[in-house]
Amino acid sequence: MKAFNQFLDLFREIWVQGIFGINVSEIIVGLIIFLFFYVLRRLFARFLISRLNKIVLRSNNQIDDAIIEVIEGPLKFLPVVIGFFIASSYVNFSSNVQDFIDLINRSLITIFIFWLLHQLVIPFSFLIKKFESKISKPLVDWTLRGLKILIFILGIVAILELWGIKVGPVIAGLGLFGVAVALGAQDLFKNLISGIMILMERRFTIGDVILVSGEVEGVVEQIGFRSTLIRRFDSTPVMVPNYKFAEQSVTNHTRRHHRRIRWLIGLEYRTTIDQLINIRDEINELIENEKDFAKNVNTSHFVRIDSFSESSIDMLVQAFTETNDWGEYLKIKENLAVKIIEIIERNNAGFAFPSQSIYMESMPSDKPEILNPKK
Repeated sequence: MKAFNQFLDLFREIWVQGIFGINVSEIIVGLIIFLFFYVLRRLFARFLISRLNKIVLRSNNQIDDAIIEVIEGPLKFLPVVIGFFIASSYVNFSSNVQDFIDLINRSLITIFIFWLLHQLVIPFSFLIKKFESKISKPLVDWTLRGLKILIFILGIVAILELWGIKVGPVIAGLGLFGVAVALGAQDLFKNLISGIMILMERRFTIGDVILVSGEVEGVVEQIGFRSTLIRRFDSTPVMVPNYKFAEQSVTNHTRRHHRRIRWLIGLEYRTTIDQLINIRDEINELIENEKDFAKNVNTSHFVRIDSFSESSIDMLVQAFTETNDWGEYLKIKENLAVKIIEIIERNNAGFAFPSQSIYMESMPSDKPEILNPKK
């Protein structure tokens, strides 16, 4: 019985003094408080988001809808921060332990703030994208990505400063290390600067069809920090280093306003002058009356008798389409070709093709010995 009483006394002593001088009952209550907030974090986030959704539905602004969508993660983390703070406030810690707990609380609040700022970059993009008409879309994407990285780095620096880790000497050391790395990474920085110049000058953007002299021709799919992804027309992806665009000429087919149709139509030499004039005038009238062809000072159309080839009289037909779309251009070009064939057939003329004519002359009758040398 005496041993049992000694055990109870020891148990009460440990229960009162607890761990690190903390009452065990306070630790249990603190854990219950923290677990309570941890379990209710999803319900809290859903309840708050549902309330906010009812408010933002009254407006037609897309920004507030995007804000509600992206803050769900930080809102789930907020009850954890609050729960840990309330639980730690209930427990009586020693001065040394209390300082450590305060650092944890400050760190959790800092994480929540910077996480929220990181998520708010997404709705902030709606404001930046209004400048896409003045700057390119990839540059906008780079700006948003840079903001996210900057907020993430600042959050880490803030937390390290809370724990007494001085970031200044670390940055200075990294600066010296960066100089050494830069000497061996000149191509990387050259590509990075070239990529920025591409976006600033808006030479091309995603979706444009470009021709890089001596390199590749295709559709731009991605403009990265180091290289640009161009997909050739046979669906083969080609990664072109950005510095190539500074050294090579770039033809942007998408930026042209019109597409040109230029043909030399070969007509037979038996075609009369009247037929040639009628064909020329009808083709010219066809182009003038069609809405698919551009008609301005910079896109003049011509239908003229151009040259005399070995087997044909060549007629030049040149016009510019209103559309720049490749598929629509082929459709207009085909329609023009069919109607030109109809015009030539209607004028009883024909297309020429490479041919040779052989002329035979009869031999004179007064020289029979040449025709029959045996006589």
